[in-house]
Amino acid sequence: MNTELLTYNLGEGVEAFSTRRYSDLPYPVIQGHQIHEARVAFIDRPGMTREELEGYDVYVTTLKGVAIGVRTADCVPVLLYDPVKKVVAAVHAGWKGTVLHISEKTVEMMTIKYGCHAEDIRAVLGPSIGPDSFQVGEEVAEHFKNADFPMDQIWSFQGMGDGSPMSGGHHIDLWKANRWLLEKAGMKPENIQVSGIDSYTTEDFFSARREGTHCGRTINSIMLV
Repeated sequence: MNTELLTYNLGEGVEAFSTRRYSDLPYPVIQGHQIHEARVAFIDRPGMTREELEGYDVYVTTLKGVAIGVRTADCVPVLLYDPVKKVVAAVHAGWKGTVLHISEKTVEMMTIKYGCHAEDIRAVLGPSIGPDSFQVGEEVAEHFKNADFPMDQIWSFQGMGDGSPMSGGHHIDLWKANRWLLEKAGMKPENIQVSGIDSYTTEDFFSARREGTHCGRTINSIMLV
């Protein structure tokens, strides 16, 4: 039983982690009620509540010592850090949010509100459903196509499959899709880390697709220190 946090190295001045199934939070983390949209909340004081953050899937702050985070169980957590302007963001990018270009919009909002430059921002994509596990219906693939994603990079059709779970059919690579959005927003490719941990196949992390929607949630947190 692994209770250690999965920690990320985004440089000095910041702490970022994802909890594992049996991890304890080391300190309080501000979280909202996510609804798979692309609204951005600016956290301007400690102790903001889930009720205050109803309907937001992105949290951004410049407050030192205030952890912000998103809850995931297959969706992609994107944690962002601008070491120049001292801004952090936590993004809940499910497939619906990804279609809405949520990661790109977050970088744009950091630029507009705080004067960030995209080329300075660093990012990590935490544990989330991997491309081999994210089998989708044709209509979901169409949503990505209609949202101008590079389908040759993020989509594949794997035929009839071999009868095992998630084999065959349409697959979407949410990691590549969100990386593409971040690069489209102006971020440098070398500043984007992808954990590469598939939550569906790694029991250390919760997976709604594997366990059902009432399973627990991974907390993905970032904090200026």
